[in-house]
Amino acid sequence: MAGGWTRDGAVQEQIDDTVTDAVRLARARMLAGEGETHCARCGEEIPEARRRALPGARTCVACQSALDSRPTASSFNRRGSKDSQLR
Repeated sequence: MAGGWTRDGAVQEQIDDTVTDAVRLARARMLAGEGETHCARCGEEIPEARRRALPGARTCVACQSALDSRPTASSFNRRGSKDSQLR
């Protein structure tokens, strides 16, 4: 069923594009290559188990937790949704 000025499936295409963009961004942020033996931030040794579990690790668990808890810029669906365009 078309929703007003949109063609059939347009909303699903927007959802699919948003998910695809998020997956691409996540893959781009994944670490690659050989990691460090010592944390790049504090200098503590990175445990062998972490290095095996996360190839490319450059920070210890404590420093990575601190990095992950920092506020980040919120992302939004740049394609918008029908509901947001009607407001």
